[in-house]
Amino acid sequence: MKTLLKAAKIVCLDAQDTIFEPGYLLVENGRIQSITTTPPDDFAGTAVDLGHKLLMPGLVNAHTHTPMVLFRGLAEGHSLFDFDGWYNTIRVVEEVMTPEMIPAAVLVSCAEMIRTGTTTFADQYFWMEQIVPAVRQSGLRAALGYGVVELGEAAARQRELDAATQFLQSVAHDPLLQGWVGPHAFFVDNSEAAMEIELDLAIEFNTGFHIHLSTSGEEDRYCLEKYGRTAIQQLAKMDMLQRPILAAHCLTVPPEDYPLLANAPFSASINPSSAMRNAAGVADACGMLAAGINLALGTDNVTNNNSYDLFKEMQIVGKLMALHHRTPNALPTRTILHMATLGGAQALGLADKIGSLEPDKQADLITLDLDEIGWTPSNGQDVYTALVYAVSGMHVRDVMVAGEWLLRDGRFQTINYQQARQDLETSYAELAKRRD
Repeated sequence: MKTLLKAAKIVCLDAQDTIFEPGYLLVENGRIQSITTTPPDDFAGTAVDLGHKLLMPGLVNAHTHTPMVLFRGLAEGHSLFDFDGWYNTIRVVEEVMTPEMIPAAVLVSCAEMIRTGTTTFADQYFWMEQIVPAVRQSGLRAALGYGVVELGEAAARQRELDAATQFLQSVAHDPLLQGWVGPHAFFVDNSEAAMEIELDLAIEFNTGFHIHLSTSGEEDRYCLEKYGRTAIQQLAKMDMLQRPILAAHCLTVPPEDYPLLANAPFSASINPSSAMRNAAGVADACGMLAAGINLALGTDNVTNNNSYDLFKEMQIVGKLMALHHRTPNALPTRTILHMATLGGAQALGLADKIGSLEPDKQADLITLDLDEIGWTPSNGQDVYTALVYAVSGMHVRDVMVAGEWLLRDGRFQTINYQQARQDLETSYAELAKRRD
């Protein structure tokens, strides 16, 4: 089936920074066939005039925890970036969750991501038997990391890694879902014994690790005391850096370890709102980029972000870097857009499939209404500056993944949001009773 999309402006975010005004994008069998300034002469199919809209690649949320929308607001005034804060605020609540609470939470999270322009996300959690069907229903593309927490206990290790293995087998041939190994945090709540098995799993299933790294310096303190080297250096010693690593936060990575990471299949997912809300520090995004480390952008959980809007995250990371370095545009807007699109795609091993609008790539795209507040004067802003600093995810009107509409004119096509929201409210009330 062929679909021809016409938009007032198509921003490709490719290596050539191609922009078409107006533009015609041809989709066939879920892939982009062509992008042109005039319609194909021999076109026979469905033509869709998107009107006065900007069409661009869908965004990639490179770190979140979808079930944790259940906890939105519960961690106010607490830091989740140290073990005690995380355990006493979140883990104690997770221990009274039930499987029945998960699907609605995941659907609400997916709906929020769709509504604000995300087409691919990287999740890290447990309850994958409940998460996977909900994500499939949403139609989003996702890299799902089975969250492992074993705290050095042999029985927990066996149980967690057996479950991770079953999960990886279950999504091995899914067209939209990837299975990753998701140790919550190396050396903190995943022991070296677990890490050795996790490495074997990653090799067996040809996948990588989705982890939290350097949120408080805890790993470095442990490794320096036990091994006389930093956590990154110890990971290299254990051959863990041979597999792809998507590392969230990276607030305290020693700069002397940057070359190790730049020469590994390593990506840092910067989560500025989460770091700021947790009073945890500022990731050295500019330094890591200069060293050649791939950067992606994430929202983290919405427990205390409290939003899935990656357009907000782009704006925040740009302003945070300018303030931190006392340099306007310390992180250029085009670089920020790369983090939220192709950088995220690269982090997930999908740069050849998504992250930019180019022929033969998947038709993962979004539109924004150019008549919304923020775009005026239309010739007064560089388009990249407007996308980062002037608009929000609520300007998104249409979302497509692999050629299928997930959002059309602001209306969900795959999710009954009102039902999911109602179910989530019921689960939240039950969780509050169990917690008390």
